Amino acid sequence: MQNNWFRIIFIGDVTGKYGRRLLGKVLPMVKIKYDPDLIIANGENSAGGLGIIHKTAYELFQAGVDIITTGNHVWDKKDALTLLKEDERILRPLNFPPLAPGKGYTVFCSEHKGDALIINLQGRVFMDPVVDNPFLVIDAFLAQHDYKIIFIDFHAEATAEKQALGFFLDGRVSAVLGTHTHVQTNDLRILEGGTAYQSDVGMTGPLDSVIGMKREAVIKKFITGINQRFEVARGNLFMDMTLLDIDPDTGKTVNTEPLRIFETNYEEQLSF
Repeated sequence: MQNNWFRIIFIGDVTGKYGRRLLGKVLPMVKIKYDPDLIIANGENSAGGLGIIHKTAYELFQAGVDIITTGNHVWDKKDALTLLKEDERILRPLNFPPLAPGKGYTVFCSEHKGDALIINLQGRVFMDPVVDNPFLVIDAFLAQHDYKIIFIDFHAEATAEKQALGFFLDGRVSAVLGTHTHVQTNDLRILEGGTAYQSDVGMTGPLDSVIGMKREAVIKKFITGINQRFEVARGNLFMDMTLLDIDPDTGKTVNTEPLRIFETNYEEQLSF
């Protein structure tokens, strides 16, 4: 029965104050309609489109998020250096150097459906090379941690690297879902071994933008080659999410569903 599944909703990169505001408005209704056991959101762009601070993390938690994952922009605001030391619900990639503040994993405890291990990883292709090899790091980590439900946010640029990690971990974890590119991909599926995979969950923020930023400055940079001041865009808002139903006895995903909610008619979309 579906009520026995461990249900996770993962929210794509929450971008800037408009993304946070939409999350606060829509997530309570999402919880009523879908009744998730765990809500995870990538929050590395929640502070002005780059980075995370105490205030933005608090807003995400107040909206109903249980765990916040991040990525390569996590240190863009110095506030994060203390934030990640203080709150283990906020993750940085597991394969960051050992001296980096915070942790790359946490365990979410469910009273009736068991525990879930949540892991944050970062890719290396077209990314900052400071991180260790995510394949070797996660392989060694899983050898030392025995959980049925294991969720991974793989924050990476290259689709090939994301797909390869999905196949590498198929049957060993419950889900490998990608973030970073802010574009929801149409490849959500359950692999042969029972691992849910998606190259990118998408984002939460302004629709008429270039991955969340005002279009004009981004276009001008491409035309001139000169750095511009990027600002979070305004206008029509949307929230990308992925829903997973996981068998708590086996850790295998049994159902997946991509979700996109628009601010303009979210009450209609989330009505029963």
